[in-house]
Formats: sequence, structure tokens, C-alpha cells
Amino acid sequence: MKVLHILDHSIPLHSGYTFRTRSILEEQRKLGLETFHITSSKHVGGRSALETVDGLCFYRSPDPEGLFVGLPVVKQWAVSKSLEMRLNDIIPQIKPDILHAHSPALNGLAALAMSKKYHIPLVYECRAFWEDAAVNHGTAIEGGLRYRISKALETYIFKRADAVTTICEGLRNDIISRGVKEENVTVIPNAVDINKFTYDDAPDSALAQELNLAGKLVLGFIGSFYAYEGLLLLLDALPAIIHSHPDIRLLLVGSGPQTKQLKEQVKALGLQEFVLITGRVPHDRVQRYYKLIDILIYPSFSNRSTELSAPLKPLEAMAMGCIVVASDVGGHREYIRDQETGYLFKAGDKESLVKTVLMLINGKGLWEKVRKSARDYVKDERSWMKVVIKYQSVYGKLV
Repeated sequence: MKVLHILDHSIPLHSGYTFRTRSILEEQRKLGLETFHITSSKHVGGRSALETVDGLCFYRSPDPEGLFVGLPVVKQWAVSKSLEMRLNDIIPQIKPDILHAHSPALNGLAALAMSKKYHIPLVYECRAFWEDAAVNHGTAIEGGLRYRISKALETYIFKRADAVTTICEGLRNDIISRGVKEENVTVIPNAVDINKFTYDDAPDSALAQELNLAGKLVLGFIGSFYAYEGLLLLLDALPAIIHSHPDIRLLLVGSGPQTKQLKEQVKALGLQEFVLITGRVPHDRVQRYYKLIDILIYPSFSNRSTELSAPLKPLEAMAMGCIVVASDVGGHREYIRDQETGYLFKAGDKESLVKTVLMLINGKGLWEKVRKSARDYVKDERSWMKVVIKYQSVYGKLV
């Protein structure tokens, strides 16, 4: 079976979006599928018509041309038309059995047009609602014109694709609520390559010394610094935790729009001695930082995105047997069974966060059991090999 994947980007591979894509493509090839790949003009990087990245060949779409392509609405339309024309070039050569378009909607629109023209079944994969992501990033207003247009375009594709896949139950339920047939929407969740995440390796003592964390009890967060991640709440909770355990240190690994505000809050609370913000760390070094952290904390606030989506970072932490504390938003509840594979606290509630962390610190005797349960859960239910095979069933119904 030949599957043509329609994407925005092939790199950078460290991002959650493209890391999932690469994992899917690698596993599909292991399963014997013949995969082809095309990126829209939004791709950042090489512009050759055909390029190889990490052993995968990608057809590229040309940059849109014209006097008005820089205008907001025209620009989006031009991106989709450029992708559509490139698909029209390569589909007769490839002769795919399935078109598999990955959100956002601009990819879906181009794929839908080609699906109708060449009578090829279309699978549309939604990993997040981009209108909600735009709200989180401050580039759109919930309920505003851009928000409503994005949602309408996505809904249009959901209803016309032959099958829809998504990454969690929250997104699936929302898609169905828009009038899409329940049997047409399949959850194929985030996963990890369990073999790439070591379980019992000792912490990197040299790195611990370098960061002045040797002999300390380390709380941590690894990810992007957006407001919805709740990191300011974590800083607000830290003084009460330190009061009971002065040897606590907080390690924040990453960067983002809130970096400046976080540093200001550290200073305002007098926590300079207790908080270390590293900045972004190369993906191939991230495991070294995971190993330094005794308790990973993901204090996301409750909003549409966090209730509907399921982030990848906590799953990676669980794969390494880390102790994870997370707010009880929808995405976290799909991974974490409270006090079995991790710990949940009430989203947005500082006292609940403090209570949960202190309970965990005072109950170290349970850590090993929880660590093993988290690792086993990922191994048994969230490895890419076991997850990607679900695409076979989706494709098989259409061909």
C-alpha cells in the first residue's frame, strides 16, 4: 500500500509535531507500507524540489508568487494552492492508495481537492485545534474572526475526509460534536520509542555539579514556557515547599514567551538561590536533564487546549520512570492514574500543588512502585510500535 503524507514541515525534528511525524513514518515503513512525503511552502529549510531528511524523501512545494501573497488571507490561500499544484504534479507519478494529510487545515484543503480529483481516499489527522493554539500564543482571540474561520475550515475538512484520526479522546469528542460521524474518528495517541528512553541510568554527576544541584532534591519542568503551562503558579507554590524542605531546587529547562516574566517572578519572590532556568537544551541532551530531576511537575492551567490535547513531554518522563506531578486537566488524565503512574493536583490551585508535592516528598517509599508502573504503562500501551499499527485498520477500511 502506498501512502502519501501531506505535511507542513520535515524539520526541525526536535519539535513535538515533527517528532511524532517521523516516528509514524518510521514505524509505517517497518510495517511494510510504502510512504511518500510532501511539505507545503511553510516548510523551513531547504527548497529543492526533492530532499532527503533522516533517510526520508520529501517533495517540496514552491513558495507562492504574486503581488498580493503577503496579505493575511491571500497568503494562507496561496500556501494551500501552492501545495495543491505540487500534489497535482506528483500524484500521477506516485499513484498513492491513500492521501494522509496532517493538520492544519491548509494541508487538508489541498488534499481534499486532490482526493476528489483523483478519487483517492483521504485521511485527515488532527493533533490540535490550531485556532486554540493561536489563542494560547496570543495571536488570536477566542471567538474572533480568525478563530471562527480556522474552526470552520477544520470542520469543513472533518466532514468531508473519508476518515479522521486524532491524538486523544478530548479532541475526538469535540470533532464528533461538530457533526462528524463517530465511526469516522479514530484515536491514535501520542507514544514514544521505549528503547530510546533509559530507565535506571544514574544521574549525570558532572552535570549536577555544573548546575550546583549535587545533593539537592530537584523539582523540574522540561518544555516550552507558555502562560498556559502554569509555571508562574509553580513559582508561587515554591516558597511553601522550601519552608518544609530547604534542600529543594527547581530546574526549568526550556524557553518561550514567558521566560522574562518567570525570571522577574523568581527575583520578586527572592528565589534566585533555589531556581535555575537553563534555556533551550538540544534534544539529544534532554535525557541528561530528566535524570537530574526527582519530581517532574506539569502545572498546566485548564483551558480548551489543555483539556482537549495530550502533551508528549509527560509521556517521555514516564518512559524513563520519572515521578510526574501534573494538574488534572484532560490531557494529563489520559496518561496519569493518580498515585499509580503519577500524581494529579487540582489545576490552578496553589495549595493543592503544595500539598501534593509535600505528600510525595514525605512518601518516598512509594516512589519505586510508581516509577515502575509509569514505565510499564508506556511500554504496554504507549509505544510507537503498538500505536502506529492502528493506522493499518483505518487505511484498510478505505482501500
